[in-house]
Amino acid sequence: MSLTPPDHPTDPVRQLSLFGTEAADPSLADLAGLLAGPAEVVRMGGTARLSIAVDAGWRVHVLVAELALRGLAATWETVGEETGERRHLVRTSYASTLAPLAVAWLRAGAMRPPANFHLNGRRLRIWLAAAGRADPPGFLLRLGAADEAGRGRVRAALAAVGLPGELLDAGAGGPAYRITGRRRLARLAELVGDGPRPRRRPTGRPFPRRASPTRGSWCPAEGADRRDPPTRSP
Repeated sequence: MSLTPPDHPTDPVRQLSLFGTEAADPSLADLAGLLAGPAEVVRMGGTARLSIAVDAGWRVHVLVAELALRGLAATWETVGEETGERRHLVRTSYASTLAPLAVAWLRAGAMRPPANFHLNGRRLRIWLAAAGRADPPGFLLRLGAADEAGRGRVRAALAAVGLPGELLDAGAGGPAYRITGRRRLARLAELVGDGPRPRRRPTGRPFPRRASPTRGSWCPAEGADRRDPPTRSP
């Protein structure tokens, strides 16, 4: 069975956002959203590989499907069991098509956003799929552990699309940016669109969701579970 989430019908009530997920077709540039979060990219000759550790099996399904939409094969493995910090490591193959992304993000062996870094609906959507979760009454976008130098550019990019966030350090549940406020959560939900539909659904809603139109408000997502990925690598 395909891991690609099924298409969702267009909501006739919601207006198309210039920066929203509907505004463009999937592209490799969208993977900058993963790098804004906890993903890493490494180079080898004229190729590059992207990798990211996620905390739930449904995220594996969604990421493998999103990478496939962009022409990238990916595998996964479970890591960290010996330390009690179990994660699922998703990695692409080395590909020449990823080289421009690596060139833009790697400087002197360190990874940080390029000067022209920006966010849009598709970049945010894939970031949420990998590392977003509810933090009532708000929403968290998790960051990597070693990208402190680039966080200012990520914060500016969030603000530019109407999502100014509060930076949380590790002691406060981060590193992550927390988005709060009804209007900002409504903006986030507008940008990322409907949540993915993996084969194995999380028990909660890991994407922001719109409340019933009769209520006239938007709700943050509920928490997601940590179900295992499929029994073999995709």
